[in-house]
Amino acid sequence: MILLDPRNLNRPYPDARSREVMEQTVAFFEKKGKKKLLADYYEQDWYADFVEYQKEHRLFATMCTPAGYGAEDARWDTWRICEFAEILGFYGLQYWYVWQVSVLGLGPIWMSENEAVKERTAQLLEDGGIFAFGLSEKEHGADIYSTDMRLRVVDEGRYEASGRKYYIGNGNKASIVSTFGRFGADGEDGDYVFFAAGSDHENYNLVQNVVASQNYVSEFELKDYPLTEADVLHKGKEAFYAALNTVNVGKFNLGWASIGMCTHAFYEAIRHSSNRILYGNAVTEMSHVRKMFVDAWVRLVSMKLFALRSADYMRAATQEDRRYLLFNPMTKMKVTTEGETVMNLLWDAIAAKGFEKDQYFSQAAIDIRALPKLEGTVHVNIALLVKFMPNYFFAAEDLEPVPQMNEAVNDDFLFEQGPARGLSEIRFDDFTKAFQLFDTPNVALFLQKAEKFKAMLAELPPSREQSQDVDYLLAGGQIFALVVYAQLILENAEIYGLGNDVVDEIFDALCRDFSRYAMELHDKPGTSAEQMERCLGMLGRPEPNPERYDRIWGEHVAPLRDGYVMPE
Repeated sequence: MILLDPRNLNRPYPDARSREVMEQTVAFFEKKGKKKLLADYYEQDWYADFVEYQKEHRLFATMCTPAGYGAEDARWDTWRICEFAEILGFYGLQYWYVWQVSVLGLGPIWMSENEAVKERTAQLLEDGGIFAFGLSEKEHGADIYSTDMRLRVVDEGRYEASGRKYYIGNGNKASIVSTFGRFGADGEDGDYVFFAAGSDHENYNLVQNVVASQNYVSEFELKDYPLTEADVLHKGKEAFYAALNTVNVGKFNLGWASIGMCTHAFYEAIRHSSNRILYGNAVTEMSHVRKMFVDAWVRLVSMKLFALRSADYMRAATQEDRRYLLFNPMTKMKVTTEGETVMNLLWDAIAAKGFEKDQYFSQAAIDIRALPKLEGTVHVNIALLVKFMPNYFFAAEDLEPVPQMNEAVNDDFLFEQGPARGLSEIRFDDFTKAFQLFDTPNVALFLQKAEKFKAMLAELPPSREQSQDVDYLLAGGQIFALVVYAQLILENAEIYGLGNDVVDEIFDALCRDFSRYAMELHDKPGTSAEQMERCLGMLGRPEPNPERYDRIWGEHVAPLRDGYVMPE
C-alpha cells in the first residue's frame, strides 16, 4: 500500500528508532483526537502540547541532528524524514510547520564551521528546542541581495546587529534564529553574514505575529543586538551559499506536507461519499464522482512516487552528480500544485461537506493553498527549472541508475553542497530510458508528446524576445516539468512494483495535462505561428480502457472507503 495509513505503518524501517519516532508521532495525534485538533486550529492556539511532546520523546533531536553531534540514534536521514514530514502534514500543516521552519533554521548552523554553535545546537535539540530561519524581510521578501539587516563592528571580534525580519516562523520561541544580514551601516553593501541570535534576548524585539493562525510567523527587530565572533556562522559568499543551500534542503519537505494532507482528506472524502445516499444510490455510484476519486487517487499516488524518487537523488548527490537541483524544486513546485488539484477534485466530490468545521478536510482545503506559495513561488521554481532544460533534452549522458536509497545513513552532502553555481554543468541521463520500463498505450502516447516538444525546442527554439518573455517561458516550463515528473514516476513505479493498470491510469491523467499545457503555450501572445502548429501536434486523447478503469476503482480506490478514520 503506497498511501500512508497511520494504523498500519508498514513502510520498511532500517532500525527500531526510526519506527519508534513514527509510532510516537502518530500516537500523539491519535490520543489528541480530531475534535481537539480542530478546536485548537480554529481557536489559533499555539501548539505548545506538541512542542512539549516532541521534547519528551526527542523527536526533533533524533530527526534533525546530524550524526556525530547528538545521540547514537540521531542522523539527518532523508529517507525517514520523508515519512516524518508526511505524518505531520497528515494531521495538520501547523504541526509540520513548526518542524519545517526548524529545519530551515538549522541549515546554516549545520553548514557552518562553527563547532561551538553546532555542539550547543545539538544540546538545544535534546532540550526540546525549536529553531527559526531569519532570512526574509517585509520590504524585500526573500531577496537576499537586498537585506537591510546590518552588523556594525564595535571593536575586534565584537558587533552589534540592527534591522527587522518578517515572516519568520517560530520567531517567538526559537532557541536560535539563524539570521542573514550584511556588514556595514544602512545602505552599505558589505559582506554577507549569517549569525546566531536568541529570541529570548532583551535586544530581540518580537513585534507581531503576521498571520491569523496557530503558527507564529513573526516580525522581529534586532536593535543593537550584541554579538561576538563566536555567534557568526558564515561570512561573505559562504553566507550567500548557505542561504540558497538551506532552501535546497528545506523546500523539498513542502511536497511531503501536501502528500500527507491530501491523503487524510482523501480518506474522509471517500468515506463520506460512499455512505452518502442521493436518489437511492451512494454518491460514488455517480460516474462523474467516481471519476473524481480515481483521478484524485492516481494523482496522489503520482505525487508520492515522484517525491520518494526525488529523495533517492538527493541522498545519492555528490559534487559530480547534482541532478537533485532539478528534482528538488520539482518536489516543491509540482507536488504541491498537484496537491491543490487533488484537493479540488475531492472537494467537488463532497461539495458542502468540505466546509464543515468538524472535518479535517475543512482545514486542509484552506492550508493546501499555502504550500505552492512558500519557499519560492511556483513561478520562481519554474524559472529555475528551465535552466536545466537544454542539458536535460540535448546533452544526456549514459549514467548509472540511482538505486532506492533507503539505508540508515547520515546525508552528509546536504550540508556540504558547496557553491550554488555551475547549473549549466549538470548532466542528466536519457529520460526516454524510463519510458522503456512500461509498455502501455498512454506511456507511449506521453513519450510521443514529449519528443514533439523536444523537437520544437530544437527546430523552433525560443527567440531572443521569447527568452525575455517570462509568461512564455513559464508556459513552456510547465511542459518541461511534466516530462521530468513523468520520468521519475516511471522509475519509481518499477521500484515499487506497480502494475501496468496503475501506471497507464496515471499516464491517462498526465497525457491530459500535457494537452492542456500545450494549449496554454499555443495561446500565449508571444508564440509564433510555427510554434502554434507544433503545439497542436502535441495534443492527443489518452487511450480509454474501461476495464482498466474499473479495476483501478474496484481494487485500489473503492476499498479506501473503509480506510483510516481519526478518533474523535
